[in-house]
Amino acid sequence: MGRLHELHDEQGQSPWLDNLRRGWMTSGELQQWIDRGVRGLTSNPSIFAKAMTETDDYDNELRCLVKAGADVEQAYWQLVVGDIERALEHLRPVHDASGGEDGYVSVEVSPSLAHDETGTVEAARRLDDRIDAPNLFIKVPATAEGVPAIRTLISEGRSINVTLIFGLDRYREVMEAYISGLEACDNDDLSSISSVASFFISRVDVEVDRRLEEIGTDAALDLRGKAAIAQGQLAYQLFLETFRGERWEALEARGARLQRPLWASTSTKNPSYPDTLYVDTLIGPNTVNTLPDSTLLAFEDHGTVARTVDADPEAAQQVMVDLAEVGVDMDDVSAKLESEGVASFSKSFDEVLDTLEDRAEKV
Repeated sequence: MGRLHELHDEQGQSPWLDNLRRGWMTSGELQQWIDRGVRGLTSNPSIFAKAMTETDDYDNELRCLVKAGADVEQAYWQLVVGDIERALEHLRPVHDASGGEDGYVSVEVSPSLAHDETGTVEAARRLDDRIDAPNLFIKVPATAEGVPAIRTLISEGRSINVTLIFGLDRYREVMEAYISGLEACDNDDLSSISSVASFFISRVDVEVDRRLEEIGTDAALDLRGKAAIAQGQLAYQLFLETFRGERWEALEARGARLQRPLWASTSTKNPSYPDTLYVDTLIGPNTVNTLPDSTLLAFEDHGTVARTVDADPEAAQQVMVDLAEVGVDMDDVSAKLESEGVASFSKSFDEVLDTLEDRAEKV
């Protein structure tokens, strides 16, 4: 049994694959990942942009769609939905065998809607109804406008992957949106509703380390590489505190599922840090870690399977205190990263449409 299987069976963490491309499904590579222990899959506009611009796997279908009268954006969504539906079929056995815990595939609403609550709800409904699979997650960003949209969608019985969470305050809002959405749901049985809260990790260190190096004191420099892990570990403490007590138990009695924290952006951006840093330090029960294939391979080869996410919450809290003392404003860090995350996905979305437009003109 490999490390990915051990991660789930021994520590209660589900490893998911943070990548998707059509060739993996036609070649059998995706199934090989599932056999090795991958229990879910996430996608985003940047992943699809890379898949569609760096391969010719989509050109024939694009050609057919354009000839049939589809515009470029319609063609893009048809290509995306096709990939998602194939991935859902591959992961459906995992979903069934796990009783609905895993086996999910995530597809994101258009990033242009990140600050449009009504537009987000409408787009999420369309995608969810169009694909209509029990193991589908609709990804909705945790912007100020996205949080109430999440509550609405959960109340309608839809399963949501809340993405682009960069700070603890917003994470609290996301969990409240999930719980209040469940409370507003008319379903007597809530077990068909699932959600994960995608807390981004490595990008936090990229931004905080940059600020620490600008400050330049010994105390500041000693904190490099510590912020992201500490914040993730504190997020886990908030998760434990939130999903207990009478309020949650009343929902649990109706079959409600935990909204598991999902560690996202867990490849190491700084080459001087260990390549499994953001896996080894965030392992614990009722969590998910979605990993690009390169990080999955690294963890399979030399990762450490041990419970670490709640090993020392006091030390994690001290890191946050120390960061504030040297002058790092984590609220400002979170706001900046959220803005950059939305902009990055929007840029990828626009770029892939431009590429498809160029290719469509050659039809």
